[in-house]
Amino acid sequence: MKSPSSLEFLTEALRRLPGVGPKSAQRMAYHLMQHDRDGAAMLGRALSQAVDRVQHCAMCNTFTEHTVCETCLDAERNPALLCVVETPGDQLMIEQTLTFKGLYFVLMGRLSPLDGIGPKDIHLEKLISRATDGIVEEVVLATNFTNEGEATAHYISETLKARGLKVSRLARGVPVGGELEYVDAGTIARAMLDRRTT
Repeated sequence: MKSPSSLEFLTEALRRLPGVGPKSAQRMAYHLMQHDRDGAAMLGRALSQAVDRVQHCAMCNTFTEHTVCETCLDAERNPALLCVVETPGDQLMIEQTLTFKGLYFVLMGRLSPLDGIGPKDIHLEKLISRATDGIVEEVVLATNFTNEGEATAHYISETLKARGLKVSRLARGVPVGGELEYVDAGTIARAMLDRRTT
C-alpha cells in the first residue's frame, strides 16, 4: 500500500479540525497550495510552535507557555473565588464579560460516560486539591447547560460540598434583549425557578 501524497496528508490533517468534513478539508488544502503558500507555511510554523510551547498551567490547568499562567499570577485576583469551566474558550468568554475577578480551573472537557470520559479525564483530583487548598471559599460551576455539562456540575458540586466548600452554579435564564414570545419554554421555566429578588 502506497503512502498518501503530501496533498492527501494535508487534507487528512485538516479534517481533524472540528466541523471540517472531507470536502471542506480538500478545499482548504487546495486553496493553501494554489493561492496562499505563504499562509500555509505560516500555519505550519504556528502549529509547530504551539505544540512545542503550549502546556497546562500547574494551578488552573488552562493553556499557557509558562509553568503558571498570567491569570493565576495576577495579585489583583480574588483567590477565595474559583470558577470551574470546561474549556479555555469558556474561560475566555467569562473574562470578556469583565465581571469575574476570581481565579479559574479548566476541566479540559466534561463527564460523558458514553464516550468513556470519566472523573480522571477531567482532572477532578487536581480540581479537588486546588479547591481544598485552604484559600478557596467558594467554587462557581460554569459548565455548559448541556446534559453532560449539567451532570459534570452535579458531580463536582456533590464532591466539593462533601468537603465543606460553598458551591454555586452559573445562573440561567432569558438572554439579554430576548423577547419572551420567542424564548423556548425550557429557558423560561429555568429563569422562573432561578428568579431572584430585586
